[in-house]
This record gives sequence, structure tokens and C-alpha cells, in this order.
Amino acid sequence: MTITQSGPFIVTGASGQLGRQVVANLLAKGAGPIIAITRSPNKIADLVEKGVEVRKGDFNDPQSLATAFASGKRLLIISTDDLEPGKRLAAHTNAIAAAKAEGIAHIVYTSLVNPVEECPITFTADHRDTEALIMASGAAYTILRNNLYADLVLIGGGQSIAMGKHFAAAADGKTGYVTRTDCARAASVALLQEAGSSILDITGPAAISQAEIAAILSEIAGKDIPYIPISADDLVQAMVGNGLPEFMARVFASFDEAIAQGYLDVVSGDLAKLTGQAGQSVHDFLIANKAALLTPPKPG
Repeated sequence: MTITQSGPFIVTGASGQLGRQVVANLLAKGAGPIIAITRSPNKIADLVEKGVEVRKGDFNDPQSLATAFASGKRLLIISTDDLEPGKRLAAHTNAIAAAKAEGIAHIVYTSLVNPVEECPITFTADHRDTEALIMASGAAYTILRNNLYADLVLIGGGQSIAMGKHFAAAADGKTGYVTRTDCARAASVALLQEAGSSILDITGPAAISQAEIAAILSEIAGKDIPYIPISADDLVQAMVGNGLPEFMARVFASFDEAIAQGYLDVVSGDLAKLTGQAGQSVHDFLIANKAALLTPPKPG
């Protein structure tokens, strides 16, 4: 891959799983200068030895962002994971305002596929409104509308194998799951190459149903793992019964509701066009993580 854009490249959320991979990709391509932003600089102190400038910055502390974004040219805003209503958008608003004030030329943002008003995912509006703020900022932008992480299937998939049944409230809906690694690849290439402004759907190569996931889990487990469709309310009750706060349970159940209603049945060639390589299939991803799926869940 040829680097066509110049830095400094700023990666926010750099201590998180996605941010870490983006920084690693940039380093592998010889890009620079790289500025890694995190609330906890000690967590990524090792990056300093690799030539990365580590700065403290917190989207919830606007005053910290002027210093964090200073001298930056191209900025990756990784969506925060705050699930409480309004907090994610408030944080993103601070980041975009700081980017504008510091003269950032290009903003890359990790959004969500189909961020329409009708989508039942509880934080859809945060993504939709963030996109609007970025478009109005005056900077060029690349909006990466990521589908659900295939990595999430590892969590539920291991539990399904342990129980011998795969429960979901997704009916017969399908999802264009994409791996976190592929999302990191897309974000790093967007930072290094994308010019102008664009909105891209970052998805896996095919949409897959929960029944098909159950079939893959059966293959991995060497036994039949049937898919058992349940209602969203029953799913919430089951998660609460396993110790998850009801608020969180309803957030996760909203993913299944969106799948059931077709909002995540999105498959695009944008990832391949952007990076030159299609995403990993759910089947291949789960097979590659067979050991993790077969590890008995920890008690409690």
C-alpha cells in the first residue's frame, strides 16, 4: 500500500483494542509522525519506544483536547463505548469542536451501518448526529460505517457451545459481520490514503444468520448446537438473570432487534475497494478462534 497522505496522524482511543491495531498498522507501513491519544498514557507507554508520540486526551475533558490535537493533520475519531444516552454524542461533539479549532484537515470516524432513525440499536442517534457534526465541521471526512464485530460472536458463541444451544432474538435476520482487525485495516488505510470526503460501509464478505452461526458452532464443537429463536424481552430477562444490569441487557438486545428487522443485513465491497482486500468471513474467523470458543466459560 502506498502512503498518499502526509501526517501527523492522530489516533484517538489508542489504548483500546481497535486503536492499538490501527497504530500497529500505521507503524507497519512506515507512516509518521503518529500521535496516539488516550486517557491513560501509561497503558501505551511501550509505543514511545517505537517512535509514537503519546498524549493524554479525554473527549469528556474539552480542555485536554487542544493540546492532544495540536499540530495534527489527519484524525481518527474512534467512537466511544459509553452506552448512556447522550454521553457518547457529547464526547464526540467535544472532539469535533477541538478538531475544528486545531485545523484538522481530515477526520476519519468509526460509525455504524444504517444509522437511520428507525434502527432500534439504542445508540444509533449518537452515530447519526456525530456524522452530521463532522460533515458540518469544514474538514474533509471519511465515515466508516462498520457493521457489528464478528468478535462479538466469540463471546456468545462460547456460551452457546457450553449450553448446547444458541439463543438469540434475531429471528431469521442476517448480519454482515466484520472483524475488528478488518475495521482497523480500513481505518488505517483511510488515514493514509483517502482524499476528499466519503461514506463507506465496512462489512464482511457475506451476511449470515444466527442459524448459520449455530451451524458453524456445531462444526467447531463436533455436536449439534441448534439455534433457538427467542423474544427480545426473554433475551433481556436471561441476561439480567446472569447478572447483567437491565440497561446493558436492553442495549445488547437492541442489536438482535436490529438484525431481526434487517438493519444490519448490509454487505458492501467498500472494504475491498479501500484496502485492496476483502474482509474475513465469519466462518473462517470462528474456525481461527476455535480454541477460544472451546474454552469453558469462567464461573461467575
